[in-house]
Amino acid sequence: MQDDDFSLFRSEIRGVKPIKHDRAEVGKPRTDRKQLAGLRQAATIRSDQALVVDGMSDQFVIDVGAEDELLWRRDGVQEGQIRKLKLGQIPFEGSLDLHGMTVERARETLWAFIAEATKLEVRCVRVTHGKAARIDGRRPMIKSHVNTWLRQHQQVLGFASCQPRHGGTGAVYVMLKRTMLEGRDE
Repeated sequence: MQDDDFSLFRSEIRGVKPIKHDRAEVGKPRTDRKQLAGLRQAATIRSDQALVVDGMSDQFVIDVGAEDELLWRRDGVQEGQIRKLKLGQIPFEGSLDLHGMTVERARETLWAFIAEATKLEVRCVRVTHGKAARIDGRRPMIKSHVNTWLRQHQQVLGFASCQPRHGGTGAVYVMLKRTMLEGRDE
């Protein structure tokens, strides 16, 4: 009986050509792997031979002036908390100075600084970005990038330009998420 089944099967598939691929065509547009690789590369930096994906994009940088005050808060963060931050009433427990760094170096340093502060459950830090106008007369590069990057970082709840005694418009207080100490910030 098996020979009959086998013969019957062979006669039924006579003329059938094998499929050369194992994927079904579902009508969706194919992913552009080169574009995807480019986007991943843009979000990746090299740090001492280790690959670090930081998620901070430079595709659109918010250009700010040397004397512009920076102020931003994530949705859900209370205005009162940001007001206290702006007035310097939340003490900062760490400070970072980005003066004289290239944009790429500043990005890498800022990322590592926020990661370390988060690990230590620090609530507020100060980032000094400077405000010097560039040689070509355009607006401050590091200040503009810091303003953009901090808005993208998931650990940042908000930031505000510092009081004059802490650097004024050349620095920002940054309020960070805390997860393990008394209560949550969000």
